[in-house]
Amino acid sequence: MAKTRKRTTARSSGTRQASKTKQTSKTSANPTLRGQHGARVADSTALIDGYLDHLRVARRLADHTLGSYSRDLGWLLRFAEREGASVDRLDRAQLEAFVRDLMAADFAPRSVARMVACVRGLYRFLVLDRRLETSPADDLRAPKSWPALPKYLSIEDVDRLLEQPDTSTARGARDRALLELLYATGMRVSELVSLKPADVNLEAGYLTCMGKGSKERIVPIGREATKWVQQYLGAARGELLRGRRSPRLFVNARGGSALSRVGFWKVLKGYGSAAGLPHGLSPHVLRHSFATHLLDRGADLRTIQAMLGHADLSTTQIYTHILDARLKAIYDEYHPRR
Repeated sequence: MAKTRKRTTARSSGTRQASKTKQTSKTSANPTLRGQHGARVADSTALIDGYLDHLRVARRLADHTLGSYSRDLGWLLRFAEREGASVDRLDRAQLEAFVRDLMAADFAPRSVARMVACVRGLYRFLVLDRRLETSPADDLRAPKSWPALPKYLSIEDVDRLLEQPDTSTARGARDRALLELLYATGMRVSELVSLKPADVNLEAGYLTCMGKGSKERIVPIGREATKWVQQYLGAARGELLRGRRSPRLFVNARGGSALSRVGFWKVLKGYGSAAGLPHGLSPHVLRHSFATHLLDRGADLRTIQAMLGHADLSTTQIYTHILDARLKAIYDEYHPRR
């Protein structure tokens, strides 16, 4: 029975592909159809560009976030081309087929969920912009999957990582300050590299950073991070700048220009490798470690939410699952009647 279903599916898939191949051949041969195809693509691209402009202006999303939205909607644009329709003419059945195509393309379930959320946002915008009367993507959902627990480091791993920079050099002093500050605050890497010297109040022990949606928040620093940032500002930053000026707190090793997100990734990966830490270390792993260690030592979720800059408490609640998993592992290991 299963083999019959597979053969049927394969035949129907082949029929659809053959049909689309014929349509493509007709389009290539017919100048009028070619013109219609080009017009559809242009219309769809204009709609998507308008949505991205809306996100940039109204919601003030960061450039790298807009880049992710653009890539996700690119898949929808290509699907619409294959369907021979502009994006605003896709119906609910076609959008459900689009989701099935994403799953068949071996995207991770979380990636598909993100793309589907992006598509829902596009169609909500088209309704608000009066391009559509109703959204065909209302309640469009990706197949559910178990949420992946955030990766985090043990306190011992963090200590080993922080000890890697050679603080007798200007670059090492900068790197130690970077790592200490990131672990002490749980900032996003984009927030870290965007800091200005005036954002950090070392005497009072806090900093001000600009998060997603241009939302400003205040985060405590802690004594250790304060000490290393003071040491960096005392001599190392000036040595790296070599008489030049920079509006950013952290400058690159060549001096004069701000340290980039990619630059910090390379710094972190190098020290992670030197410390013998697992592959896949990223700035977000340190952010997760910050939140997990706070929760493990009794901090409440609301406080952690405020420091991480999460708009919704449900985002922060993922860290409670880490503790649940850890408790279960301890129970399984030590209880005599597990």
